[in-house]
Amino acid sequence: MTPVLPRALRRLALLVSLAALAGCTHVAAPDRPATALMDDARPASDLIQVVPRDRARGVPADGRLEVRSSRGVLERVRVSEYRADGIRRTVSGRIQSGGHTWRPAGGRLDLAAHYTVDAVARDGSGRRTVRHTGFSTYVPEHRFIGSFSPEAGSTVGTGMIVSFGFSRPVADRAAVERAIRVTAQPAQRVAAHWFGPTRLDFRPRTYWLPGTVVTMDLRLRDVRSAPGVYGLQRKTVRFTVGRSQVSTVDAARHTMTVVRDGRPVATVPITAGRPGSETYGGKLVISEKFPMTRMNGDTVGFGGEYDISDVPHAMRLTASGTFLHGNYWAEPDVFGTRNTSHGCIGLPDVRGGGETTPAGRFYASSLLGDVVEVVGSGEPAPAPDNGLSGWNLTWEQWLAGSALRGAGGGPAGASGHLPGGRV
Repeated sequence: MTPVLPRALRRLALLVSLAALAGCTHVAAPDRPATALMDDARPASDLIQVVPRDRARGVPADGRLEVRSSRGVLERVRVSEYRADGIRRTVSGRIQSGGHTWRPAGGRLDLAAHYTVDAVARDGSGRRTVRHTGFSTYVPEHRFIGSFSPEAGSTVGTGMIVSFGFSRPVADRAAVERAIRVTAQPAQRVAAHWFGPTRLDFRPRTYWLPGTVVTMDLRLRDVRSAPGVYGLQRKTVRFTVGRSQVSTVDAARHTMTVVRDGRPVATVPITAGRPGSETYGGKLVISEKFPMTRMNGDTVGFGGEYDISDVPHAMRLTASGTFLHGNYWAEPDVFGTRNTSHGCIGLPDVRGGGETTPAGRFYASSLLGDVVEVVGSGEPAPAPDNGLSGWNLTWEQWLAGSALRGAGGGPAGASGHLPGGRV
């Protein structure tokens, strides 16, 4: 029996020595995933580097996002974004450079968001390391939005001009213009024109083709429009162009000829602006329709000359108060013979608005975006930003108003909504 003891002791000594060699391997706790196994002698940050650094704050939208493993190979990278509006998404990207680098697929970081990075890398010995980091992007103090017309899903006339109004003045017009795309199907080239720091319009060279679907793609979220001011919107909306209707008002002949889809369909008697209050000439566009509205001379510089509370079938042509509307108060023989208004275009109508009167029929058949071209008034066209009057600019003049062509912006002028009208 005595020879056996030394052999057992030798076996015990061997087991102890093997256990000592195995002691450098970390055993995962029961609640840790198997992928969390790592070499205790090498911290995760040594094998996996993440930019921005862990717990970074105020990272700009154009900040670099990258995961590297210069002394190992990345096996898996997951980057998650948590936005302030409650949206969560996975940031797309790919591992490249032989497995040593992960970069996002493209685009900028969202502001006011928190990002988490989870990466797994394998070193030269085949051992895996896991790293989890997080960072937050800059939270802007000021935001801006762009309101737009026409409305999403609407059907409009061929003369509709897409118009954006911004809630704050835009200093970096090129950045904002670059973030908005207006496209047409069937294809037509569409260009932008700035009217001062808060308005940006889009139109094609000629009127839209009937049946066109126009897409407005807004990528304004986190676009810097001015120092400390960033956009809030990211959305895509569409509208449809209906049939073509262009109506020519001849103020000298006191008539309006309506041409629909290239064919004359009606000629009606009208009364236009009287001497001293002539109706604007040029191409005007219907931008609003009201079955009935009030028109008060005080709102457009005519004092107390008129205040009519029930003007029927009113269609706005300029922001400064030019309307095409029904007129029930003028003598019937005025229409087709004399110009008696304060600048508006009046069509025969009855009090309360009649469905079968010239004004009623024209109102029912008109769309926002229909063109009304005035000739023979002796008055020039309104400023191109007075309503949707941009068709009075040549194509070259329109292109010159794009910030992306080196121009700072177009002419400034009245562009607000005025409640009254020029009857």
